[in-house]
Amino acid sequence: MTPMAKTVRRNGRRDPDKTRETILRAAQDEFAARGLFGGRVNEIARQAGANKRMIYHYFGSKEGLYLAALERVYAGLRGTELTLHLDHLEPEVAIRRLVEFNFDYSHEHPELISLINSENLHRARHLKKSKKVRELHSPFVRLIGDILKRGAGKGVFRKGLDPVEVYITIAAVGYFYLSNNWTLSAIFGRNLGTDAALSKRKRHNVDMILSALRA
Repeated sequence: MTPMAKTVRRNGRRDPDKTRETILRAAQDEFAARGLFGGRVNEIARQAGANKRMIYHYFGSKEGLYLAALERVYAGLRGTELTLHLDHLEPEVAIRRLVEFNFDYSHEHPELISLINSENLHRARHLKKSKKVRELHSPFVRLIGDILKRGAGKGVFRKGLDPVEVYITIAAVGYFYLSNNWTLSAIFGRNLGTDAALSKRKRHNVDMILSALRA
């Protein structure tokens, strides 16, 4: 039995919630490493200590499992962002914290980048079916909008900034550097994955975003 599989039993009985979560963790790793078509349900079942029938019972199909794994990584990102309590911070501090967090989280969770890359190859065919992901993003966009409005009211940010555009830019400057780190390092002859290089890039991202938003 794998270490992951050991978590699915409690008091000698299978815990449905823990079983589902264990399957999802295994699916997330498998699909992040091999994509939807390369990922194997047999391997996911082995890692989770579950059988295929149980997986299909919970998720319906391989594609259903893949979508649930996608939703899980987005939920992890959104849920952790909410712990930053950005609504209680001064506007510039809030944006700085968000830029830093987005970069650090993406670096610490490469499965997020891998699964997003995979789903873009499918032109978001599966993600379009997810009501959950849209529900996760809507309140966060409103939160960013409130931060930008507060900043504009205090004269520190430009007026009329679109919160969706701002968040896409924040995500993009972190995502591109991390998802293309190996190729960028080869092209420019630098190791852009060292702790020093990552810290330098994070500071650069903060400076660029805040400069773009300031009045």
